[in-house]
Amino acid sequence: MENQNQANVTTVFTPLAEDAFLSLGAQQIAYVKSIALPDGANAVGIYSADGKPMAAAPSIEVAQALIRQHDLEPALVH
Repeated sequence: MENQNQANVTTVFTPLAEDAFLSLGAQQIAYVKSIALPDGANAVGIYSADGKPMAAAPSIEVAQALIRQHDLEPALVH
């Protein structure tokens, strides 16, 4: 029975194209990670789901507030 279920799952599953995978969460999530600014100062970078830089903030709390003000959900990147 298990093999029959596995076969059904395999035939139904279609891998996402790279572009489609990159766009997942693009309208709902912004990623946050520590960055170093050109002047050597530390900040928190805010990135779109596809990795494009959107903004920088002085702290994680400010970054999360900015993200939520724009109706997005913050996600931390380590």
